[in-house]
Amino acid sequence: MTIKLDWLQGCGTALVTPFHADGSIDDDCFKKLVKRQIKNGVKILIPCGTTGEAATLSEAEKLHVIRMTIEVAHQSDAKVIAGTGSNSTAATIEMTRKVRELGADGALIVAPYYNRPTQEGMFAHFGEIAKSVKEFPIMLYNVPSRTASNISAETCLRLANEYENIAATKEASGNFSQIMEIIAKRPENFAVFSGDDATTLPLIAIGADGLISVCANEIPAETSAMVEKALDGAWTAARKIHYKILPLMEANFIEASPAPCKFVMKEMGLLEENLRLPLVPVTEPTQKKLREILEEIK
Repeated sequence: MTIKLDWLQGCGTALVTPFHADGSIDDDCFKKLVKRQIKNGVKILIPCGTTGEAATLSEAEKLHVIRMTIEVAHQSDAKVIAGTGSNSTAATIEMTRKVRELGADGALIVAPYYNRPTQEGMFAHFGEIAKSVKEFPIMLYNVPSRTASNISAETCLRLANEYENIAATKEASGNFSQIMEIIAKRPENFAVFSGDDATTLPLIAIGADGLISVCANEIPAETSAMVEKALDGAWTAARKIHYKILPLMEANFIEASPAPCKFVMKEMGLLEENLRLPLVPVTEPTQKKLREILEEIK
């Protein structure tokens, strides 16, 4: 049976990593952003995921960002699920052990990218990681558009049933049939999170437990309120928020994320619009559209 984690539900934020103009991490800005998340109702913080540009961070930088997140989050009751995944099983195990030692509450582990393993390879990969950090919660991260491989419903359910510390999945496949199969057949306590802001409301309606959000970087209060109201069954109120913020949720992916999100946050005075190559700031047409959306949702 999956380990029971009462906190594993609701709105989590896939945190952006703010940089100075020279490319170094802006520690002060990052800590302020984490505090803003907690103040506005976000209960789960996810550093070093896709939105945090983890692919361009060194191991030392990742550990630094995760350490800062833990230091701020654990001054409250917020939890930290640190991104530790890579396309190397051995490297992922090493990183996951390190974040456990830092005091993280769990690890978000993306499907191996580039390698394109078979489903049996996927099962073996996550199984080895789970065995290496027994009792430490793991959230699978399925995002085929980024990894070029899909964690099938069958594989996800095999992992959930075999390893009690594989406690959740972040589903960004957009495949509702697959997600419904996972929800319908999952073991007790296994949590399913939307990995796509725009599909969160319908996924909660069919049994999902929450959201790992990009949009919450910009508007944490509204995003977390939508998730909480949906989980409470207050559908009219949840729908109202959903349709108000939907244009922004969709616009965050006009260009490669997190570039649109960082532009919006710059417009809001939250950070400097610095990204690490190969990501670059959004184009002028995208800037115009994002400004219009910001004005519209105020």
